[in-house]
Parts: sequence; structure tokens; C-alpha cells
Amino acid sequence: MNELLHLLKTNARLSNAELAGMLGRTEQEVAEQIHVLESKGVIRGYTAIVNEELTRSTEVEALIELRVTPKRDCGFDDIAKTIMMYDEVESISLMSGMYDLALTVKGESLKDVAMFVSQRLSAMEGVLATATHFVLKRYKEKGIFIEDEEFDERSLIW
Repeated sequence: MNELLHLLKTNARLSNAELAGMLGRTEQEVAEQIHVLESKGVIRGYTAIVNEELTRSTEVEALIELRVTPKRDCGFDDIAKTIMMYDEVESISLMSGMYDLALTVKGESLKDVAMFVSQRLSAMEGVLATATHFVLKRYKEKGIFIEDEEFDERSLIW
């Protein structure tokens, strides 16, 4: 199962026939295993990695750090569940370190994201502090190089 998940994480467009060949299984076995993983919620969805600079999108993305006060008996879960319901929120994670929650947020403009932070997040009960970092450029995502530039390992310093 771990091999199948690894292959799907690397390239979710592989056909069941291709996966079967790589794993030494039948196409039917692979299809059944994928169906089980989807029905159990292990596989939550499929996505594409897009070079946004090549699209006409003007959308902006920000990483937002939140310090919050955990609620009694439920810790950080209630506030995280409330925040994740906003359409602007792409992802949310509980973190260790200086802040508690890390969010990835998208908006139509810098102002939209700023308004989301100031009017919705900062105003929530239990939110102590926010720090917003706008993404200026992506170089690599989920192990995939975003641009097609040649990579020169000689420039690496060990």
C-alpha cells in the first residue's frame, strides 16, 4: 500500500495499468486497492501542480501564522475547524514552535488577504497574534520544480 501511495503522490495521472506494472500486481488489484483507500479517506483528493506565473491569474497567496489560546477539553481543534471553513483557507496545520497554527490563504489581491486577516482571523475569539507572509514566487512544490530551468548541482555548497 505504501508503494502505491508513493507512486500516486509522485504522479496521480498514472493509469491503473501503469501502476500495476510498476507494482507487479494486476490492474484489477490496483483498482480495488485505490477504491479502498478512497472509501477509507486515506486518499482525500487529486490535484495538479501549476506554474501560476504562466497563467493569467492575479490571485495572491499568503502563509499566515497564528498564535491562539486553546479551548478547554478540545485544544486547538475547535478554532482550526472554524478557520478551515473559510473559502480563502487552502490549508491549516497545527505547529510546534513560536506559533500554533499555520494557514495557507488565497485571495484576489493583497487587500483581500489583508482584510481576511484583519476582519475575520484577528477578530476571532482566542486569536492572540497573526503574522502574514505573502508568497512572492514558488520554486518547488511537492518535490516538483516549478520552472524548467536547468539545475546545476555544482553550485551546491556542502
